[in-house]
Amino acid sequence: MTLAPMAFARRSLAAMTLALTAAPAAEAQTTRDPLPSWRDSPTKRAILAAIRRAAQPGTPDFVAPADRVAVFDNDGTLWVEQPLYTQFVFAIDRLKEMARSDASLAERQPFKAAIEGDMRTLMAGGERALAEIIGITHAGMSQQAFNGIVTRWLATARHPRFNRPYTQLIYQPMLEVMRLLRQQGFAVWIVTGGGQDFVRAFSRPTYDVALDRVVGSTIRTEFRLLPDGTSELFRLPAIDAVDDGPGKPVGIGRFIGRRPILAFGNSDGDVEMLQYTTTSPGQRLGLLVHHDDAVREYAYDRDTHIGRLDRGLTLAPAAGWKVISMKDDWLRIFPGA
Repeated sequence: MTLAPMAFARRSLAAMTLALTAAPAAEAQTTRDPLPSWRDSPTKRAILAAIRRAAQPGTPDFVAPADRVAVFDNDGTLWVEQPLYTQFVFAIDRLKEMARSDASLAERQPFKAAIEGDMRTLMAGGERALAEIIGITHAGMSQQAFNGIVTRWLATARHPRFNRPYTQLIYQPMLEVMRLLRQQGFAVWIVTGGGQDFVRAFSRPTYDVALDRVVGSTIRTEFRLLPDGTSELFRLPAIDAVDDGPGKPVGIGRFIGRRPILAFGNSDGDVEMLQYTTTSPGQRLGLLVHHDDAVREYAYDRDTHIGRLDRGLTLAPAAGWKVISMKDDWLRIFPGA
């Protein structure tokens, strides 16, 4: 079950807001509306209703705090993913830097295409080409060294259209939902098809999500005891697990161990995560962010290689998933914008 009865959904926003803002003063919103960057729409009311149902004691849909779990995809759900996934931009930038020390990289495919910005040739190489690039740019170093490289890159990299750091191109409406969920006793997790270690490098300062609540794709690592008596985890050029599509429910089961009450995604890679959430017993809600605002962000869905949303749009009505319109549901998109 995914939606509240219609009679309940029609209760006033003010009444729901009053119940939802019963939080410590230090965490209280500056307004009575817990989601001020959202328009008063059916989607917003459905989110508020789902949170209220789970958190209100004495009701049939009450969920014990230990079982209140909400999961969010990252790329395209929490921050911008066009014109390329941010982690892939990082990989290309790192590849260019590596090529300055090893010129032969720029002569071999798929590295040559990536360095030259030849996306057509690169995409023609499929997953194998992408895996090669991830392998050479994300491995051959300790975990600590990789974290430092990611942190330094995020501090200087700028988005080609918005000319802002990627960590400022996060979705303010989703930050508000995550904050409200924490106030209501939910454990908030990021479940991403992107690299787990890449997202962990910025999840705490950017989303207030601790690194141990990030589930993502992983590269193989091995333990090494060093000659000086210290030790490290060393990153190897091989994919360990892909946390996308059917891999997302597997990752949730492995690392979280409970089915989510709410699941937020934006692409076909999130379909199985929403299915895993909403086909469980009890009142649960699945939501898909629809990028339909070309003026303030981007407009794309079925006909894109980045963040494609085709199956999700087709399945949503029958599954009872809510489709979040960036254009119609969000008053603003980025913080400070």
